[in-house]
Amino acid sequence: MNAPKKTPRRLLDGVLLLDKPLGLSSNDALMRAKRLFSAKKAGHTGTLDPLATGLLPLCFGEATKFSQDLLEADKTYEATLKLGERTTTGDAEGEVTDRRDVTCTAHDVAASLDGFRGLIRQVPPMYSALKRDGKPLYEYARAGETLEREAREVTIHHLELIDCALPFATIRVTCSKGTYVRTLGEDIGEALGCGAHLTMLRRTGVGALTLDGAVTLEQIDASPLESRDALLAPVDALLSTFKRVDLDAEQTKRFLHGQKLRVGERVAGAPERVRVYAHDARLLGTAQLLEGVIAPERVIASSSESA
Repeated sequence: MNAPKKTPRRLLDGVLLLDKPLGLSSNDALMRAKRLFSAKKAGHTGTLDPLATGLLPLCFGEATKFSQDLLEADKTYEATLKLGERTTTGDAEGEVTDRRDVTCTAHDVAASLDGFRGLIRQVPPMYSALKRDGKPLYEYARAGETLEREAREVTIHHLELIDCALPFATIRVTCSKGTYVRTLGEDIGEALGCGAHLTMLRRTGVGALTLDGAVTLEQIDASPLESRDALLAPVDALLSTFKRVDLDAEQTKRFLHGQKLRVGERVAGAPERVRVYAHDARLLGTAQLLEGVIAPERVIASSSESA
């Protein structure tokens, strides 16, 4: 019996706004999506814990050149805390290590959030992917080791209580990269004097991207092969917050050859990243704009091929 033919991998460019399911690692979600689209090249833009759900932007083809921008972007989450219990992992996956009575009120919970807005310091959890001597901290934790970790500064841009039915409280938080929402939940619990751990974590935003238009792996699988590409957002969905610069035909050729171009008046100021488009509205890539001159930064290969 002949083995079934493998579907050939193909080059395609775009961004998939995936609504990651519970229990699946970010890498496993990426591999499944890559297989569903028969894509040659794909990458994610920062991991979500297996016990977290929600927005996981996946980059295909040329979009991978801009994935670093989403790694640096602010993130928005909704998280449910269970007050009165601490666990080994800071979430429901770990074993309960401490139980205390919950004597606070919903008003107390809301008031406690005042101390966590703005610039704060966090000690990264042992159950995290941060590396020490080339090994992630969670490997030490699973072996029963606890290492000293330095506190790091992160920024909580927005923090609100959206539901409270004690001992459960649900918060919405927008934070800088490197923020551990599990640690935030634990710290809020300590501020209330009863401890806490996360029972639910859902990411609803990455930079300017939201769950609007996001799809599940099941929805992709149920879509006909010939229509799946329509589920991808264009590459410039990653760059929507950048100022747009349009070039004429001659400027397009020069840009694709890596040349600097004057595109406006010489106005003093700090360098600014911009997204650059050809005369026919194709995205060419990104550039640094300084005093009316753009310097090519990341150029899309497919644009060069069709110029």
